[in-house]
Amino acid sequence: MHKFRVRLTVILMIMIGGSMLIAGVFMAKLLEDSHIKELESNLVRELRVMETMGDWNRAGKEEFLIPYYTQQAQRLKQYTEARVTYIREDGRVLGDSDENPAEMDNHMNRAEISQAMKEGAGYTIRHSNTLERNMLYAAIPVRDGRGEVSGYLRLAISLEQVEQTIRHLWLFLLTGLLILFAAAGIISYRIARGLTRPIENITQVAQQITNRNYKARVETQSLDEVGQLGQAINRMADSLQMQMNRILEHEGRLKGVLENMGSGILMVDKDQRIVLVNRSVEDILGFSSSELYGKKYNEAKQQFELTKLIQECIETNKYIREEKIFYYPVERILEISLSPILQAGGEWSGVLVVLHDITAIRRLERMRSEFVANVSHELKTPIAAVKGFSETLLAGALDDRETAKSFLQIIFDESERLNRLVGDILELSKIESKRIPLQLSPTSLDSIIEKSLQMMESEAAKKKISLSMSAEENLYLEADEDRISQILINLLANGINYTPEGGTVSVQAESIEHDGGMDDERIRISIKDSGIGIPSKDLPRIFERFYRVDKARSRSSGGTGLGLSIVKHLVDMHQGTIRVESEVGSGTEFIIELPVIHP
Repeated sequence: MHKFRVRLTVILMIMIGGSMLIAGVFMAKLLEDSHIKELESNLVRELRVMETMGDWNRAGKEEFLIPYYTQQAQRLKQYTEARVTYIREDGRVLGDSDENPAEMDNHMNRAEISQAMKEGAGYTIRHSNTLERNMLYAAIPVRDGRGEVSGYLRLAISLEQVEQTIRHLWLFLLTGLLILFAAAGIISYRIARGLTRPIENITQVAQQITNRNYKARVETQSLDEVGQLGQAINRMADSLQMQMNRILEHEGRLKGVLENMGSGILMVDKDQRIVLVNRSVEDILGFSSSELYGKKYNEAKQQFELTKLIQECIETNKYIREEKIFYYPVERILEISLSPILQAGGEWSGVLVVLHDITAIRRLERMRSEFVANVSHELKTPIAAVKGFSETLLAGALDDRETAKSFLQIIFDESERLNRLVGDILELSKIESKRIPLQLSPTSLDSIIEKSLQMMESEAAKKKISLSMSAEENLYLEADEDRISQILINLLANGINYTPEGGTVSVQAESIEHDGGMDDERIRISIKDSGIGIPSKDLPRIFERFYRVDKARSRSSGGTGLGLSIVKHLVDMHQGTIRVESEVGSGTEFIIELPVIHP
């Protein structure tokens, strides 16, 4: 922009200076020509006066005429202060005020003589070799009494004064031009700056808009074309700012959706480079976005199976859906969907890859299948027993009172077991589906423990098992009292069932400080028995439905295999945790931690 201002200034200076120079030269030439014309007119008038007052037709020999005419010329020079020359009609110089006529050339071919012969007066300017200066010559013909031309009178004056005047004029003109040129430069610069400043402002605003500063605006002070351009730039900036705000808003929403999606999104462009990676892809594939973004799909670190699927989608240009098992970074079952991206003209421009982690779904399906199998298996045993003994009774064993009574007892026991199993399945289903919400209220823990122990005293007495409790005072929970009691009864029942006669089952409750300090205080409940214990390999699975450490022993104890699974769900519903510590032959301890409230 500064270069444009300089160019505009120089152009204006050249235009102004050139115009003034041409005008000055024209005026100087006009003045010079006018001055010369005035001198020519004056010389002709003087020659006419000299022709009238002098005798220029004297006859005689040359040697007598030359001194005469020379004397006349010298006398006239005193009055005219100009060189006077008399020339005969044949060009012979008969008298000259400055030179010896005898030594002078024939002047018939002189320009002023030739012009005077034709027009009655002749003028010329030429350099005088004798005087070493420019001279103005004027000549008129001299006529005799018959009107015939008898000679020519010529006056010559030096143009030194004229040339000096012209030099002074040129000096004044050049001085004026320099002053005018300087003034023109200042004025031109101010004009150029006035014209280019709005354009500079518009250019700066346009550059700021290019640099995404959409708040920049042009300050318009005029309504000319430049002002209208500035207003147009401002309207364009308003429109761009509004559009960019919309784009940023949509981009933020899209980014939020992509970053918080559970599914992995990966996009490959037409150059086969990965141009989009969300956070779920990093978690699923086990590679950071820096290891994937911007690299070609077959060069970036990723699963080989995924690379093959992308290549297949590019080659076939068709939708692909596959389930694959990836073992890195952890074992996962993924549903991979690959869709070719087509532009408006149907031209291929990339591949969109969507990764769904369906490991949990497949695990749930497997658990559902196993649950159905386990339920069927668990129901089959008591149903088979009831059916078998019933058939035996119908076949004739009913007549044997003792045998019939024994078979009926077995049928009753199996029916009771079947009833408990169905009841536990229904209870677990209600808990998992959350059809029965928790009735939370401030609850005293020590009273719940006491009631639970009282309910289990008769069962413990049958095996001569000692029950004990140790609980701090004033322990309160925000909990469902019935559900907490159900947790304790299930764990106490397990402890009694798997503890030999004469053993012990104890309950301990205490307040503990969690990692968060007093604001995160919790209550720890420990149910410990001196039973047979649980092998370490079975500890991770004991909360699974129908999982039994010793299947024969569990069935003989009347267990359904669902008690610990119910306990785990109830503890989770109370936002608590449960874990187990056990050693074969040394007993088992279940440790529950629940949030506490202060009364």
